[in-house]
Order: sequence, then C-alpha cells, then structure tokens
Amino acid sequence: MSKKEMVAMLLAGGKGTRLGVLTKEIAKPAVPFGAEYRLIDFPLSNCSNSNIDTVGVLTQYEPLVLNSYIGNGSSWDLDRRDGGVTVLPPYIREGGGSWYKGTAHAIFENIKYIDLYDPDYVLVLSGDHIYKMDYSVMLEDHKATNADASIAVMEVPWEDTNRFGVMITDDKKRIVDFQEKPDDARSNLASMGIYIFNWPMLRDYLQEDAENPDSSGDFGNDIIPAMLDDQLHLNAYTFSGYWKDVGTIKSYWQAHMDLLKTDNMGLNLYDRDWVIYSVNPNRPPQYLSSEAKVRNSMINKGTKIQGEVENSVIFYGVEIGRNAVIKDSVIMPNVKIEDGAYINKAIIGQDSLIKDSARIGIGDVLKYDVTVIGEGEIITNGAKIEHGSIVG
Repeated sequence: MSKKEMVAMLLAGGKGTRLGVLTKEIAKPAVPFGAEYRLIDFPLSNCSNSNIDTVGVLTQYEPLVLNSYIGNGSSWDLDRRDGGVTVLPPYIREGGGSWYKGTAHAIFENIKYIDLYDPDYVLVLSGDHIYKMDYSVMLEDHKATNADASIAVMEVPWEDTNRFGVMITDDKKRIVDFQEKPDDARSNLASMGIYIFNWPMLRDYLQEDAENPDSSGDFGNDIIPAMLDDQLHLNAYTFSGYWKDVGTIKSYWQAHMDLLKTDNMGLNLYDRDWVIYSVNPNRPPQYLSSEAKVRNSMINKGTKIQGEVENSVIFYGVEIGRNAVIKDSVIMPNVKIEDGAYINKAIIGQDSLIKDSARIGIGDVLKYDVTVIGEGEIITNGAKIEHGSIVG
C-alpha cells in the first residue's frame, strides 16, 4: 500500500439505544435521513469532498444493512484501487480479539489496517452526525498549531452541555481540561466527536490503554484525559456551520424540521459545491412549497400523494391516500398511509401501514414530545394515538 498523509476511521458500530424503535433492526448510521439518504452518507461525503480517499468503517451492531449499503464505496467516489472504503467488523485474532468495548478500543483493534498506509495523521469520525465539514481545513489548522491532537468543537446551548464532552480552553484554543457529560459545565464548547491525531503518538496511547484492565477503551473517558494528564498539546478546532447529533428521537425529528427552514439555519442539501452523495440515484429530494396539496415539505420523487402534506419530510416508496393529512412529520421509506388518516408531529418507521382514518399525534402537541411508530407496524382503522407515544 502507498503511504497516505491521513487515513479516516469512521465509527459506525453504535447500537443507538436512544433512538429506540428506529434502531431495533439496523445500526444507527444506517438509519434513513432527509427523504433520500442514510446518516452515514454525511461523513462519507465529507471525506470524498475533502479529498480523503482511504476510509475504514468500523461496524458492529446489526451490520448487514450498513455493510450492504456501503459496498465498495463507489457511491461516494471512494472505490479507488489504492485506498477506498474498507468495512472493518470485529474479529478474532491470534492471542485475543473481542467486540469493540469503546471508540478507542475499536481503533486499537484495527491498528494493522492503519499501519498498511503508514499515515502521519488519523482522522476519527462518528457515523451518526448531520453536517458538512472540510476535514482538509481542520488538518491544516492541526499542522499550523503544531498540535498532538485536534478536537472539533462547537458552542452548544448551556442546557445541552450534559449531553456532550465539554472542552475548557485557554485564549489560544489549547485544551486545558475536559468534562465528560457534566452536570455543571465550565464551558459550552462541545466535542463533535471528530478528532485528528498524530498517528505514531496515538498508536502508543492505544497500546497502553489496551493493557489497562480498568479502561473502558473510550476516547472521551480514557484517551483524551490521559493525553491531558501528560500535558500534550490538544487543539480545539472551532466549527461554526450546521451540525446535529441525531442520537435521540427529538434531535432526529428536529434535524428533519431544520431541513425545511428557509432562513439558512438548516442544512442545504442542494449545494453543488459540496454534494451529499447517496446510493439512491434520485438525490437530492424535491423541495415543494407552493403546490396545493404539499406545502413547505421535502418529498422524494418516488412517492404517491393524494392527501395533504405540510412541513414534513417524505421518503421514497411512500403512498398517501385521499383526504389524509400529514403535518410536521417524518415519513420513512415504503410507508402506506390510507384514506383519511391524520398524522401530526410524528416519525413513522419504514414499511409501516397506517390504516383508514387512524389518528396519530393527537392531544396537546405543545405538552408532549414526538410520536414514534416503529418499523413494520400496522396501525388499525380509526386508531387514536396520543402525542408522545411510542409504538413498536
């Protein structure tokens, strides 16, 4: 293998328990998103657009759909003979081998893969975030600051800091302390789960961490604190664009609603200078805002709509019957919604059937959270499902 300046390692083995019924049968990075895509399309497209041509995808939980979807990486122009995409599931090797314990342990188990390319740097990514980022710019910042490691950060609302690893920095953006999901945060600079490490240095830390029986094998809990204890130069790379961790039902729904915003506060899927690639050849989805039956909605071209749709995202293969009403909702692939059905502020899992006159998302919409119907569910004629319910 020829030497690479930087290799990307994409962590895609998460079970996604906070997404509940949406990840019952598939890994979180394989969850459909944006009428056309899957979550993993975003980091893979970022790699392609950033001219990173060697990507290892680390899978574990329910890998079948994800592995089949990735294939040889041709959909993201990553099917090169020298590099490309390689799917890396856990395996048993001589002297050991196990399921990935944590994010750092997953990289440790694939040291031989990285060493094939003898990189100067390793880029570590998560497979379940929605954003567009030029990783080559982050690498230039990493080199310019002479850092041992760089962590992409962005400001989040203070009330959300307990969901993230939080970085405390000095006036030169050097990380001086770290809090993992703190109850009382000292900063609102949240880690985006995007790291660039000097590979020889990281390799040593991974080896040492693997020999520690008390370690959880995680970057946030183990590797980053160890580097800070050793007073390594950890650089905070500040990102100011759109980024969403869609690890919860609420954030997954909100990210779809953001796609429909017309004030540039959401994510632009129609940017020809930074294309989000997908296996589906129909990208990008249509954005319809003025038709009589469809208002301010994102609709995949492969849909059949006879009812009314407002402020919603509709995936391919969906059928919406006469006099059906869909508001503020996400309708996933191959859902059939029969005549007279009503759906409000809901996520409908793929392959579900919503029968005649069923009402999903009724009651006080302001009081309760998103209603979720799991994959392959059948909601019977005239059923009434309250806001915030989860079926599946």
